[in-house]
This record gives sequence, C-alpha cells and structure tokens, in this order.
Amino acid sequence: MGIINVTPDSFYKESRMGNSSQLMDEVTAMIDGGAHIIDVGGISTRPGADLMTNTEELSRVIPAIKEIREKFPKILISVDTFRADVAKQAVLVGANIINDVYGGRYDDKMFDTVAELQVPYILMHSRGDASNMKSLDNYNDVAADVCLELSENLWELRAKGVKDIIIDPGFGFAKNVEQNYELLKHLSVLNLLECPVLIGVSRKSMIYKLLNSSPQEALNGTSVLNTIGLVKNASIIRVHDVKEASEVAKIVRNLMR
Repeated sequence: MGIINVTPDSFYKESRMGNSSQLMDEVTAMIDGGAHIIDVGGISTRPGADLMTNTEELSRVIPAIKEIREKFPKILISVDTFRADVAKQAVLVGANIINDVYGGRYDDKMFDTVAELQVPYILMHSRGDASNMKSLDNYNDVAADVCLELSENLWELRAKGVKDIIIDPGFGFAKNVEQNYELLKHLSVLNLLECPVLIGVSRKSMIYKLLNSSPQEALNGTSVLNTIGLVKNASIIRVHDVKEASEVAKIVRNLMR
C-alpha cells in the first residue's frame, strides 16, 4: 500500500502532494514500483495536527481519487479518513477500501456507512485523537490490550453485517516507542482475530527516535520493521517507499515459501 498525502502538513514532508502533476507522477511511480493499493489521505493524523473541516477534506481527497481512478482503472484505492461522509463520497467516485485510523470512534455513523457500502474496512487501533493520544498510552499488556479493544470493534462491525475487515494495530497511535516494539514483537497475537493484518511503520518516530535521526533518514529502519512484520504474518505493509518495500516483500515471500 503506497501512501499519498494530499495535505501540506504530513509528518514526512516528501510524501506531501502539492499539485495534480506531482500527485500523478508519484502514483505512477508507486504502481511501477509494485504497489497493489494506493492510500489517499487529506488530513494529517500526527499528534497535534489540525483535523480541519469536512468540506476541506472532501476538496482534497475527492479530486485526487477521481484522477487516480480515471488514469488507473484497475488499481485498488483506499481512502484514509475517519469521517463517514468523506468515506462514502470517496467510494462513490472510485475508492475501494475505507481506512479509518480512529476505528469508528470519531464518527458514530462510520460503521453503518461501511455496512451500507459493503467495501473492505481497515479497522485501526487507536485511543483519543491527534490532540491527546500521547497521554493515553497506559496498557497492562500492550499486545493483549490492543487485541481486546480491536475485538470489541470487530464484534460490532460483524453484527452490522460488515464482512471484509483488515486489522491495523496502530503503531504510533497512543503508544510510546517501547510499546510499539513490544506490539511488533507480539504481532502474531492478532491472528486470534482471524482477519488480515496491515502494518504502518513507514518512517515513523518509533524508528527515528530510537536511532536519533529523522523521518528523512528512516528508510533503512522501515525496511527492517517491514521485514519483521511480514515474517510475523502481516498481509499488507503501508509505506512511503514502494519500490524498496516491494523488494522486502519479494525476499520475505521467497524465504517463507
């Protein structure tokens, strides 16, 4: 899954798409590099980010999805949003998957909307929102607690008739550096939920804070963590650097064959 941010304030500045030409060049490069899914987001969800208005988010993601769908009719597109209306409008213009970092907590219409649309839904674990998530990292056992909290959302989605659910443990969301590594170490506990698992660790602070570097210098660490995630049975890796991630996936597939 290649990350496309149609936003000016994503934590990794190289992923910010400023105009249509830049957007399509990046999407083309991702698909050529081996992307199976293009994930389009119009709001940064990093700690402290501005959540903006529904209208502004729509004005960013809808034109981008339309343009990608027109040029690449067969590529899978996910919309990275926590608003039900944005998710619905995105699906109506060509998105295939809804990727919700707040797991239905931000918008109480989200689960009903997913059930109505009957599209795959990425259920991510998080607590709080961009303004307060850093203070909500109290766990007895991070892997077990994340699994339990996801299972409660999963039960609700199943009760509403949602069939295709992908689990994301939410690295970096209400989790400190050590908790992120503990969660990755025990990633296989999520197999209990019997859903495909997506991991998103690309250039995140769990890498560059540990290495005293920056997001710009975190590609090597990203490749290491993606390798570990795939060995531990992750089905999807969400990345900024598609070509490098595709090489990781090819090597791991060969190793695990």
